Amino acid sequence: MKWATAISWNTALGEAVSECVEEVRAELGEGAVSLALVFATPHFADGYDRLPGLVGELLGPEALIGCSAGGVIGGGEEVEHLPALTLTAARLPGVRVDAFHLSGGRALPDLDGPPEAWEELVGVRSTEEPQFVLLADPFSASPGALLSGLDYAFPGSAKIGGLASGANAPGRGALFLGGEAFAEGIVGAVLRGDVVVDTVVAQGCRPIGGVAQVTRAEGNILYELDGRPAFSFIEDMFAGLGERDRKLAGTALFVGVLMDEWKEEPGPGDFLIRNLIGIDPQKGAVVVGENLQEGMRVRFHLRDAEASAEELHAVLTGYERSRGVSPEEVSGALLFSCLGRGEGLYEEANFDTGVFREHLGPVPVGGFFCNGEIGPVGGTSFLHGYTSSFGLFRPRAAST
Repeated sequence: MKWATAISWNTALGEAVSECVEEVRAELGEGAVSLALVFATPHFADGYDRLPGLVGELLGPEALIGCSAGGVIGGGEEVEHLPALTLTAARLPGVRVDAFHLSGGRALPDLDGPPEAWEELVGVRSTEEPQFVLLADPFSASPGALLSGLDYAFPGSAKIGGLASGANAPGRGALFLGGEAFAEGIVGAVLRGDVVVDTVVAQGCRPIGGVAQVTRAEGNILYELDGRPAFSFIEDMFAGLGERDRKLAGTALFVGVLMDEWKEEPGPGDFLIRNLIGIDPQKGAVVVGENLQEGMRVRFHLRDAEASAEELHAVLTGYERSRGVSPEEVSGALLFSCLGRGEGLYEEANFDTGVFREHLGPVPVGGFFCNGEIGPVGGTSFLHGYTSSFGLFRPRAAST
């Protein structure tokens, strides 16, 4: 298994593609290319229709997916707000790669029905232990229902990806599949065979206060924590914060939902981070960006550059320790990072990829800055915000 990434700042589409293909070809050497992923900034919008065909002609991958992007990641760089195109390619011996497109208006199978309907939708059986890379147009498709269905039919499979970016109106972005470009829907790549995709999801937050139990909630409205009005709980929590954290909580307070109810000492990566949408002091309630149930445990979180950096280091350290995987086993990685991260958050270029390199070494990393990021928390796949979702690819045979 071998991966390579390249990036071009050339503003001429044909030349940019040629530069990237030449670089990845030099790294991969001769032989078939199993999978290619291409991401391009809106400076290439007039050429979106031609882009996948050009890559196909010059590189000839067995499967190709990609999308428009507000920023791109590859070749050791994270490029934002500038014209750039990135190409990631892999040679995957013993791996079959297929790709699909789902129209944004297509009806999905019922979750109450048989899992075989979901298998037919994406053309693979659960017994094949597939891995999924998913890219969606944010204006025409919400991947939430698809993620629920894929988790239902393929509970042990990784699902990573993101929402296309770089467009401010429907029809102005693009999804790439094979030699075609689509203005709507979802594209995906399905990998099965001698491949494992490990996932690392960094949601960019640190916890404050203690873990509390939901004692009254209706849908996404949280009324009581530990038998007290939720607003009162927050007030008392604020009183115990330092000046810096109180100021930060005024603009960057989030709710973390513990995904493993049996976990006694939860740490980084154990909470699903969701927005705190609103507060009703009169009713003592808060509105959260996730449906809650009584008995769930939650913890409030803060997000800033320092918290994001600390958590990224923590989850990558946790990956190294918990998986028992040496960096040498990881052949390549995909990174789907939020548009709200990057240099705007850290005031430093190439931050997430730099931290990744500290932990995993010179593993090729390609990807883009998304309008929403797909990755699992507690074994369930979600669409996130302000997150960096990594997929780390390695041979299955090496882990057996």
